[in-house]
Amino acid sequence: MCSTAALVLAGCVTRPLPRSVVEPVIDVHQHTNYHGRTDEELVAHQRAMGVTLTMLLPAGRFFGLEAGCGGNATVEALARRYPAEFGFFANEVPDLPDARQVLEQHLQRGAKGIGEQKFYVDCDSPAIQLVAEVAQSHRVPVLLHFQHGAYNTHLERFHRILEQFPTVNFIGHAQTWWGNIDRNHDPRAMYPKGKVTPGGITDRLLSDYPNMYGDCSAGSGLNALTRDEAFTRDFLGRHQGKLVFGSDCADAVGHGTACDGSQILSAIRRLAPSKNIERKILYENAKRLLRV
Repeated sequence: MCSTAALVLAGCVTRPLPRSVVEPVIDVHQHTNYHGRTDEELVAHQRAMGVTLTMLLPAGRFFGLEAGCGGNATVEALARRYPAEFGFFANEVPDLPDARQVLEQHLQRGAKGIGEQKFYVDCDSPAIQLVAEVAQSHRVPVLLHFQHGAYNTHLERFHRILEQFPTVNFIGHAQTWWGNIDRNHDPRAMYPKGKVTPGGITDRLLSDYPNMYGDCSAGSGLNALTRDEAFTRDFLGRHQGKLVFGSDCADAVGHGTACDGSQILSAIRRLAPSKNIERKILYENAKRLLRV
């Protein structure tokens, strides 16, 4: 008979593990129907990783976040089926005429945040200001995908939003966010390699603004954590109260090299300067941000 640990690693756990068995882990970044993955596969995936609470981020209308992800109704439905294991965010294309109404409707239904905002707008545009206004009214965080030339562009101007909405917590994610840990980052490089020169835009935003956080998810987060491990240890220490774990992976396995989320968990556990810092990044910071 398999041990509990073996079952977790094999991805064959069919029930949530008792909280006494595993340390709690909050995953702030997953999706329904991600590249066609079924709800059942997603539930098994999160359990295989040992995640105890997952936030499901919906697509906005007309968009699947470039990955065929499910919308507001799908994330709420899955969270209602597994309320102890899943929560959900609200989302909408922010420059649509009824964006405010749609976001507020789903926040009133229990959404814990807004995101993933991954749409063709500038990061300091009136559309993002509208999102921030809604988040401010409902006291929820906003998770944004920053990608040069595409989504939430001009990261160097995002300080304006942070200053305009000091009570709203923003969570940065994706290639341009994580590339800019490096002061010498080439914005055209989506997954830069090599040593990091401290003092990049991302590093400064995390240091200078209490309402700026970072989501370690996806290939971009994994790349940032592993490209210069000496820098990473210092980075995790300096920003220990500002980083949260996310997976944002579309596999159905939940372990090994096929799963970015599992690799991100391993990197954080290996590179965090202390157990206390590891627990902040994997659980405590997200618990505080999401008020769960």
